[in-house]
Amino acid sequence: MAHKPVPEILTRHIVAASRLLRIEAVDLRFSNGVERQFERMASSGRGAVMIVPFIDDDTLMLVREYAAGLHNYQLGFPKGLIDPGETPEEAANRELKEEIGYGAKQLMPLKSVTMAPQFFSATMHIFVARDLYPESLPGDEPEPLEQVPWLISKADALLKQEDFTEARSIAALLMTLRELQA
Repeated sequence: MAHKPVPEILTRHIVAASRLLRIEAVDLRFSNGVERQFERMASSGRGAVMIVPFIDDDTLMLVREYAAGLHNYQLGFPKGLIDPGETPEEAANRELKEEIGYGAKQLMPLKSVTMAPQFFSATMHIFVARDLYPESLPGDEPEPLEQVPWLISKADALLKQEDFTEARSIAALLMTLRELQA
């Protein structure tokens, strides 16, 4: 694979901000001399985690929670931001305790993924969690999350669920299925 030089950043500035989001305008010069402005979501630099938890050898635990972007409830895997000073593994275990009331003795990294990298600079680390034990931590959700156990043998039915649409959860499920077949 050929390595191209990344464009030179000429200027960067925040064009909009809220409590959670910052939009940054970035003026770039490409190696062929073309200059262009891109807008992107400025990263907090913290990253995020998603966990595919097995409550036993055959059963996954999903959560159904409110998705403000779609203004409905979505089914997916436990996830959340990495807190300052945490490793991705520590964040994954904390999120499990907050969202499904279990910790994991075994966390296997699947892959670190990005979403719409032309616009977002955030990375999500996806793990499979096994050998769970009961332990809860208070979470930051405004209401209790619905916990939904799902047999891994019924993965095809999960993919057909109308409220299982998040691309990262779908990718995590498919990577988990592939890992189980290896």
